[in-house]
Amino acid sequence: MPTPDDLLAGPPLEAAVAALAERNHHHLAQMNDAERADAMSHWRELAVAVLTAASAALGDEQFDGEADVLPGRAVIVLEDSGPEEIAIHATFFPQLQDLGGGEVGATPAQAAALELLEQISDDDPGAP
Repeated sequence: MPTPDDLLAGPPLEAAVAALAERNHHHLAQMNDAERADAMSHWRELAVAVLTAASAALGDEQFDGEADVLPGRAVIVLEDSGPEEIAIHATFFPQLQDLGGGEVGATPAQAAALELLEQISDDDPGAP
């Protein structure tokens, strides 16, 4: 039986991106190569966000914790985007809470993911 995390595997993610491209095929046909690449990257990020939320919703059915406290989730996807380039996508469910002053409210898993992303960006000044 598939698990909630199976939604983020290659085939479902590719199917979601293909569905977004098909839904927007009339716009895609009018774009130049750079615009198409940007659109596909954007649609991949959307697909990761949607599939992460769906995965979390499926996983919540199995959660045995307190009724009003759902587990947080952070998904970091590292993808090859060229011979020497890596694209980094991060999705949080539930969404991070803006507490003002540059502070965010996050679950422990989300806070760990934010720290990891910060370390990645410190190692590579050109990283997102």
